[in-house]
Amino acid sequence: MTVPSPGVPNWVDLATADPADAIRFYTAMFGWTAEVSGDDFGGYTTFLLNGLPVAGAGPLFGEGQPTAWSTYFATDDADAVAARVEAAQGKVLVPPFDVVDQGRMAAFLDPAGAPFSVWEAGVMRGAEVFDIPGALTWNELNTRDLVGAMAFYGSVFGWQFRDGIVGGLPYAVCEIGRTPVAGFQLMIGSGWPDDLPPYWQIYFAVGDCDVAADHALRLGGRLVHPPTTIPGARYAVLTDPQGGTFAILNKHR
Repeated sequence: MTVPSPGVPNWVDLATADPADAIRFYTAMFGWTAEVSGDDFGGYTTFLLNGLPVAGAGPLFGEGQPTAWSTYFATDDADAVAARVEAAQGKVLVPPFDVVDQGRMAAFLDPAGAPFSVWEAGVMRGAEVFDIPGALTWNELNTRDLVGAMAFYGSVFGWQFRDGIVGGLPYAVCEIGRTPVAGFQLMIGSGWPDDLPPYWQIYFAVGDCDVAADHALRLGGRLVHPPTTIPGARYAVLTDPQGGTFAILNKHR
């Protein structure tokens, strides 16, 4: 597998209050297997699908930190991304650092407060399988400022944007060379609590959205948004037992 192009989502991982239960939930949910690292990597878990890396998980690092999934975008220069984030009025949360020989990472906030990270590949290139059941298939920024998000992420990653409508609301498709890489959804209406900060939502592919949602509930998950049909797909939003939010998506062929 080649290293993902800069600006393309290439990894997701979960910071969780209960790593052991996360392993139980997600391996049963998506058919993953779990490889838990030694102390050198803080007990970080790499989830595998068909023997290939697909996602990760680790313990919480800060007091009061919620269980949450993080989106990483590929880069060939994490330091240059950090400089562009600051120039575009974002915030560097964790400056670029080497993860032994695995790669180089950094974590940021966009100007509206949505967290995201970058991964500069070393030995570990990121996820090696996408768009099949159990693998990452889409990443979406939920934001109250589409115009500001386009200005920021366009500057940081060089994305272009195509306007659309999803569920009757404005939606922006982020593209690199006319290839969709992510989306921006506008947080307006009664379905978005006023105190909910902007965030990146991750979507895992499933073969049947309704069956997968029912399976998550039996495993102790919670339904945030019921299975819903949109043009070309059916999706649902769930939380794991510790409150980590993720979505499932069945794209119609």
